[in-house]
Amino acid sequence: MASSFGAAQVLVASNRGPVSYEVADDGSLRARRGGGGLVSGLSAIGPEAGALWVCSALSDGDREAVRRGVGEDGVRMLDIPADVHADAYNGIANSVLWFVHHMLYQTPLEPVFDAEFRRQWASYEDYNRAFAEALAQEAARGAAVLVQDYHLTLVPGMLRELRPDLRIGHFSHTPWAPPEYFAMLPDDIARQVLRGMLGADRLGFLTHRWADAFTACCERFAGGPGDTEIGVHGLGADADFLRARSHEADVEERITALREEIGEGRRAIVRVDRTELSKNIVRGLLAYRQLLEDRPEWRERVVHVAFAYPSRQDLAVYRDYTAEVQRVAEEINERYGTPGWRPVVLHVKDDFARSLAAYRLADVALVNPIRDGMNLVAKEVPVVSDGGCALVLSREAGAHEELGEDAITVNPYDVADTARALHEALTMGPGDRTDRTKRLAAAATALPPARWFLDQLDALRGGPASH
Repeated sequence: MASSFGAAQVLVASNRGPVSYEVADDGSLRARRGGGGLVSGLSAIGPEAGALWVCSALSDGDREAVRRGVGEDGVRMLDIPADVHADAYNGIANSVLWFVHHMLYQTPLEPVFDAEFRRQWASYEDYNRAFAEALAQEAARGAAVLVQDYHLTLVPGMLRELRPDLRIGHFSHTPWAPPEYFAMLPDDIARQVLRGMLGADRLGFLTHRWADAFTACCERFAGGPGDTEIGVHGLGADADFLRARSHEADVEERITALREEIGEGRRAIVRVDRTELSKNIVRGLLAYRQLLEDRPEWRERVVHVAFAYPSRQDLAVYRDYTAEVQRVAEEINERYGTPGWRPVVLHVKDDFARSLAAYRLADVALVNPIRDGMNLVAKEVPVVSDGGCALVLSREAGAHEELGEDAITVNPYDVADTARALHEALTMGPGDRTDRTKRLAAAATALPPARWFLDQLDALRGGPASH
């Protein structure tokens, strides 16, 4: 394999690709294109750059597209067996690595690294190997390869063995666990993950905190990071896209509907999240309940607009969490609601236009994750806000590194203090709020997606291969 080279000069590898397929009733395939920073970045380098995106077939429609040879230029979709993908993606990536980096385990009961874990880990290795082999096959001599995230931590090392001529980068979109927590992994697995990533010439992280945690893990488990370069690229919001999209007709319609749900003259505390365990939605609701209890003057004068979009509903713990979000919201409405006022407006059906409408209407944005690699909602709200918006922000969000100065900082576990912060945000003077929103928006858009991608590519290409 190492002797036959493909034609791609720039390659991106990620679990989810830029396109997905569904089988229509008549048997034809319908393609749907996605968005995000990688899509923006790849389109910014231009079609003549010889770019290829290697991703996994995730749905039955995707697998059918691969089987029929249907595809888009610049995309190679891998038909990894569904059971192998399920073990790698749900069993290891989302139920082990995600939990470790977000420090989510209820440690009296979990994790349990038993024979089933080892079986799933073998699938994770197979899944990563499929990506490494495809990249090795497709890459031109000396090409630049940008591997994405915790799903593919073993790819850089595997690819390095197959193609030592390549410039290999890896970017982590999550936090990185401190060594004491990372040490929960079996020792051989911890070393394997780190050595897999250290096969890269360059590793990217969203904040200095996560980069430092990775380096500390390397010192403890892998004898240090060696000659792998470590960089920080704080992904920002795409201001041009957001501002244009947030004034389209469907968003205006949803603003009208949301205003009716909120009610005339009331303030809006807005949150927009996936029902991800790390997003801390339940404690956010409890803090709002505490605000209504401690500050009865806010009753009937404020509404908590909470969008909690389903995430990973194939995992029982996520279904249970989503149910708890709904239960607490209903409890607050039953306890405090009046005929003309619903204290919590909760929506669980994903609707991007409605999210943008809420951003525009927000008086206060509540972003209180237990732990988050970045959290783009914290960056998007100030950019889109119509009248200025106070930001209540967890110190555990990666975005806090850039936005903390102009946000109201909270400890995500401290419900009473979060309630106090909500009151402070609601009573912030208009001048202060406007000034802070401007500074937040400037910080939030410092490294827009296309620039974020190109900076990594430039840095990766910046010198001779170090391996």
